[in-house]
Amino acid sequence: MALLHWLIIILIIQVIHGLGTWKLYIKAGRQAWEAFVPVYNAVILMKIINRPWYWTILLFLPIVNLIMFPVVWVETARSFGKNSTTDTVLALFTLGFYNYYLNYIADVKYIEDRSLQPKTTLGDWVSSILFAIVAATVVHTYAIQPYTIPTSSLEKSLLVGDFLFVSKFHYGARVPMTTVAAPMVHDTIPILNKKSYLYDDNVEKRNTSFINKLSLPYLRLPGFQNIAQNDIVVFNWPVDTLYNMYKAADRNYYKPVDKKTNYVKRAVALPGDSLEIRNGFVFINGKQNVLPDRAKLQFSYRVETKNGLFNNYNLSKRYNITDFPQYNQDYSMSYFPGISDENLARFKNHPNVKSVERLNREEGEREASVFPHDSNYNWNNDWFGPLYIPQAGATVDLNLDVLPLYRRAITEYENNKLQIKGNQILINGKVATNYTFQKDYYWLMGDNRHNSLDARSWGFVPFDHVVGKPVFIWMSWNANGQGIKEKIRWERLFTTVHGSGEPVSYFIPFLVLLAAWFGFNKWRMHKKENA
Repeated sequence: MALLHWLIIILIIQVIHGLGTWKLYIKAGRQAWEAFVPVYNAVILMKIINRPWYWTILLFLPIVNLIMFPVVWVETARSFGKNSTTDTVLALFTLGFYNYYLNYIADVKYIEDRSLQPKTTLGDWVSSILFAIVAATVVHTYAIQPYTIPTSSLEKSLLVGDFLFVSKFHYGARVPMTTVAAPMVHDTIPILNKKSYLYDDNVEKRNTSFINKLSLPYLRLPGFQNIAQNDIVVFNWPVDTLYNMYKAADRNYYKPVDKKTNYVKRAVALPGDSLEIRNGFVFINGKQNVLPDRAKLQFSYRVETKNGLFNNYNLSKRYNITDFPQYNQDYSMSYFPGISDENLARFKNHPNVKSVERLNREEGEREASVFPHDSNYNWNNDWFGPLYIPQAGATVDLNLDVLPLYRRAITEYENNKLQIKGNQILINGKVATNYTFQKDYYWLMGDNRHNSLDARSWGFVPFDHVVGKPVFIWMSWNANGQGIKEKIRWERLFTTVHGSGEPVSYFIPFLVLLAAWFGFNKWRMHKKENA
């Protein structure tokens, strides 16, 4: 829905609010017109119900406001003496229209100095839980989001089982596009295994459905840095058609951008760059990309053994190989999905290793699963490009040979209608020999070059799909470890994601500060009791 349509809806809501509360405003010592002025009426209402001014902001935050509106309906009724359970139920189930009864029919009196404390233990619990959810939703949506690493595509930098905090504010927090959704969950409600949001996922109806029209257009708050080359980025998977990551794809199913599955990869190429992959190594604008020192490139190898099977667990510990091998029938040959050069040099000296061969595609050998999925491009995961990464405002020449590279950006991401008539390309009904991009795009890849589902499979990632920047590992769980000592990767607790040199754990300083905080609070309470 366009911003103009949303402004009209907001104005309609203000009129509904004003008509249902103007007499209540007068009884509270205010002027009737104050009930009709957008935003200002909410500020005045917070004064009437004796709640802090910042509640006004919460009323206009998508998702958060779904919680705050019912709270304000109930608080308004209680400010005029309607405190019973029946009043609360009526305020909630009439979606706030109970105020019309109070405004026009009921003989109510404004209670200026009413107690804000819940009158029952249950009420106290409900109030505490409700506002804990509100606070957590604000933080989760606009500041920091927890995230778990599920795959080995960025092994050595991020391990399977790392629990991250992802900053929303580095690149600018994205305002939720799906406005009717459950707080603090992504696309699926846990346990219930149901969609967490209201949206018509039918491709044919998705642009006409009333529910879909309640979605907000793409908006992002200002950030304090741009995505830099080799930044690790969390983003919404552009080609996602899944209910969740573990269900088969259904191409008749559609997801709004902010509900697509979260992925994490490295931004190896930025808008305006020219990218090429040669023998598995990335070249940007003709120069080989140099990864940060914490990152380790990994490739797949075929290993022939002298006498059968390796001990996977001991192998993992000794050579830091986190992708376990796959074996042939007699265990004399194995396939290792990802080994870094550093570990390979040590692994070759294993007494049971007979030979090691890196698995590479040949230059010019077409891999059908590789972008742009066109028979005219003989690209594969090891030999790819050159490819221009679109930048907002940049123009490319357009013909039938180039079109496969940019078709999805033109149609899916920038919402143009594209047709081909003979040798002509029509965009929105007009013949086009070039195209000017509206958005910035990024090329996101994993460091595990032969075991990463990344941009080589689906292409560009537009900036509106970017979620945030991983900044902190607060927990790391090794599912293959033995005992709690190895299950928890203690050396990774409370470490930073980016930076140079070996990661430093801040777990002990955190425990010290936590103990100091608890000690201070206990001393303060003791002092207050003895005052």
